[in-house]
Amino acid sequence: MPVRTLTDFLAEKSKPKERLEETKAEEHVEEREEKPSEVVFDEEEEVKELPPSYLVSATYDGRRRVVCLKLYNEKDRRIYLWYDNTGYKPYCLSDLPPEELKKMIALVNHPGFYGLEEVEKYDPLQYKRRTMTKVLAKDPLSIGGRPTSAIRDILPRAWEADIRFHENYILDNNLQIGTLYKVEDGKLIPVSHELSKEVLDKVMKVFEDEPEEYKRYITRWLTLLELRVPEIHRLALDIEVAGEVATRVPSPKEAKDPVVAVSLIGSDGLRKVLLLRRGGVEEGTCEVDAELEYYDDEKTLLLRTFEIIEEYPFLLTFNGDDFDLPYLYHRARRLGIGAGQIPIELGRDAAFLRRGIHIDLYRFFFNRSIQVYAFGQKYRENTLNEIGEALLGIGKIKFEGQIKDLPYRELARYCLRDAEIVYRLSAMNNDLVMKLIMVLARITYTPIEDLTRQGISNWIRNMMLYEHRIRGWLIPRREDLLAAKGSTTTKAIIEGKKYRGAEVITPKPGIHFNVAVLDFQSMYPSIVRSYNISYETLNCIHEECKSNKVPGTPHWICTKQRGLTSLLIGSLRDVRVRWYKPRSKDKSLPPDVREWYSVVQSSLKVILNASYGVFGAESFALYCPPVAEAITSIGRYAINKTVEKARSLGVEVIYGDTDSLFLKSPTKEQVDELMKWVEKELGMEMDIDKVYRYAVLSSRKKNYIGVYPDGRIDVKGLTGKKRHIPDFIKEAFMEMMKILGSVKTLDDFEDAKKQIMELYKERYIKIKHGEVPPEKLAFRVMLSKPPERYVKTTPQHVKAALLLKQKGFDVRAGDIISFVKVVTAPGVKPIQLVRDPREIDADKYIEYLESTFEQVLDALDISLTTIVGNRSLWSFVPSKAKRR
Repeated sequence: MPVRTLTDFLAEKSKPKERLEETKAEEHVEEREEKPSEVVFDEEEEVKELPPSYLVSATYDGRRRVVCLKLYNEKDRRIYLWYDNTGYKPYCLSDLPPEELKKMIALVNHPGFYGLEEVEKYDPLQYKRRTMTKVLAKDPLSIGGRPTSAIRDILPRAWEADIRFHENYILDNNLQIGTLYKVEDGKLIPVSHELSKEVLDKVMKVFEDEPEEYKRYITRWLTLLELRVPEIHRLALDIEVAGEVATRVPSPKEAKDPVVAVSLIGSDGLRKVLLLRRGGVEEGTCEVDAELEYYDDEKTLLLRTFEIIEEYPFLLTFNGDDFDLPYLYHRARRLGIGAGQIPIELGRDAAFLRRGIHIDLYRFFFNRSIQVYAFGQKYRENTLNEIGEALLGIGKIKFEGQIKDLPYRELARYCLRDAEIVYRLSAMNNDLVMKLIMVLARITYTPIEDLTRQGISNWIRNMMLYEHRIRGWLIPRREDLLAAKGSTTTKAIIEGKKYRGAEVITPKPGIHFNVAVLDFQSMYPSIVRSYNISYETLNCIHEECKSNKVPGTPHWICTKQRGLTSLLIGSLRDVRVRWYKPRSKDKSLPPDVREWYSVVQSSLKVILNASYGVFGAESFALYCPPVAEAITSIGRYAINKTVEKARSLGVEVIYGDTDSLFLKSPTKEQVDELMKWVEKELGMEMDIDKVYRYAVLSSRKKNYIGVYPDGRIDVKGLTGKKRHIPDFIKEAFMEMMKILGSVKTLDDFEDAKKQIMELYKERYIKIKHGEVPPEKLAFRVMLSKPPERYVKTTPQHVKAALLLKQKGFDVRAGDIISFVKVVTAPGVKPIQLVRDPREIDADKYIEYLESTFEQVLDALDISLTTIVGNRSLWSFVPSKAKRR
């Protein structure tokens, strides 16, 4: 019987999440005891019987030397641990037969050597089957985790020796993260979930013209993506430490300072702040929307924190890998709490829970693909305040002074706000982030604990390796792949790149009204699909395929076999573009269903937009630069041909970049004809991405301003929006944007120009005459290490930090250094040491002001000289700093 699909689930009216009151405790127990035999443990709390639960993560248990799977049971809101009992061993592959390997004394006498086993694999580089030998080991470190004397170093050639043990386990056992499994008599059993006949019929109708193999992939993806996502029972945590220096992040490893507040917000309604009583601290007067618990003893406070953490299967933090959890762990140990009483386990650069899942949202939101493709670059800096304000409209609470001096209630409110932002980031838009994480884990076969900490190239690697294993393919070694496929042949325009990238059509500077931006839908994934691009099909071994050239390169593409990447990425692309994206806008569907489809299509977009570039990244497991080069070459060919066609239709193309074209005042008929031509001739699809009331283009590529019909402004690549610009200049830039947003006609520009000229002149004079408060001109940069450890180079913020040390300030890694540019050596000064605004190097700040305004003023045909006069003459007018 098919499991209920997500559509079925979301169409139901959702019930409110409420924390059970104490008076309902007995009712809660009765509900748990309805089927007391559903979950059965052995004497070591290892699950032996478990009803259908979601597989969410996998790790390696070094004590038992086996893989441990984490399964989330939605009904009782717990994580259960299942340890492998099949005898699965770590291994790598050799091309030598067993009889040859047995002669290798260093191998057979290796303390970790376990045995040999012949296996047959298909070699995608040679297009033939090969007999390989599986070299088995007793533990993962014996294969390749040791600095020396690992088995992979003993073998002349080793394949698949750099895949982590728990990843190999997932691949070989065809485990699907985020889907349902049950445990019966200690055995892990997948719970089948199939598409309903109604959904399957609709899917087949949409893809009826595709080959059977392609339809199988479409069905596979839909089966994964239509399975409902469970409600994730979770806890958001934030801690406050009473450090001695306000600007310094306390060291988690030293954990010298007391934890004075722990805020906890749960998905069941829990809102609690644990506070440490200290002498001389006032109660405070502010309202706090949470239960406050006071503790006279810090050790008891920490034990209570651990007790609450263990009540929840998922824990959310922001920078909890680097700070909150390591600090709690080391502080607890410092206070004499045994390791067995602490639910936290520390890895090399991450913090985990023994019986739960820790998700550090800092690491997740830091992922560039998540920032750009899932959240549309709404946040620029990866700080809790910036992300909270950008996505939720709420930021951290600001206060003067130090944490240790705050009254209890003000401290509780401050700490609670941080946990609230963390929780609300996970809960916004009907738990969007939690669903996004689960969907990405499903698509990429990546455990949640890995997915939220790794870059997207690792996600795609896992997806590709999974496909190799289910096909029985040998995963090629890097050196074999590069030797077989050759090198790149196009010359990069950008210094340091290996091959030529995307095409950028030279912009026509000026003001352009009624601009339509046409976008190739998933351009690079479309190229991968339509042109059969994959590492094994590019420069294949067949002579007859060599005439099927990639435009602008000597590379060719196989015509005999469908490429793995083409099939995988192409089917994902079509599932997004032809199924989920249109249904996310289909108002005949229930709102919750549409919302879910939007989550899925956003998840797929994240994967698809990174799927081509990884082949050109040296860190990628299937690194093959000619693949990335072929994709960008076809992309350039497509956009140039489209520009030619647009011009033949009488449309003026004013700019183009990678996968989009800016068309000036096109008619509907011209746009429709162009899109039809692209689909027919290039095998791709175009759509109207956005329409600007007007666009301001500068002579610089990738720099423009677009103003929407409602006055909203789209700013691309301009200096004024970048985070390193001081507040005084950034505020001027935003004021200029506001002026431009009010322009509706060409005539309005005359007034706008005058306002912008006055704005620039006013800011220029204030800087020149030293009338700007130093705080408004400050750069703020965090020290990533102690200042004395910067040896090769000494960045400006480090120079400022060294000046602070000379004056007796205690400066450490983690401190935020605020500094300004000054006329005296070494050219910078920390804000604490600035005594006179006339110390400021006005000319340096004018350079920043000029570069910020210049990009826009060029397009408006305004010269800086016309605003402030001849700049060479101005240089003779001394600033106050030089008149002393």
